[in-house]
Amino acid sequence: MDDDCGGSTVGDDEAEIGRTLAEYSQLCDDGRFDEWASLFTEDASFVVAGKVTEGRSAIRSYMAELQPAEARGKHIISNSLVELDGARAAVTTDYLFVRRGTDGLGILAAGRYYDRLVRHDRRWRFHRRTITMLGDPPPDDDGPGPRD
Repeated sequence: MDDDCGGSTVGDDEAEIGRTLAEYSQLCDDGRFDEWASLFTEDASFVVAGKVTEGRSAIRSYMAELQPAEARGKHIISNSLVELDGARAAVTTDYLFVRRGTDGLGILAAGRYYDRLVRHDRRWRFHRRTITMLGDPPPDDDGPGPRD
């Protein structure tokens, strides 16, 4: 982790975190999984429906299998709340996942991302992403405030 703020301001950090969040959606939707995986630290954790995947390479493989070309859609994100603590950040973001079906576009999933990001190699990367579905309680280990 790079603890040197490098002269960045809170506004700069929030904009860069917003870019990381947007890249996550667009790279995944486009099936660009090598670039998508670079948004994670080498020792990152990815949690979906209670299943934990550890490590950048394993996370990449998991998502590539979960999102073959015929299953891809669009991730729509909004309402991100960012709490900064130096080179660490806690972020919550609401999401929708839409995909074309036989009857047109449909919402397949909605919920919230609970993220822990770290500034590493001069950019913000996911150290942990927990995905919850609409109606699920927030994860116990991802409450407000940067941790780890």
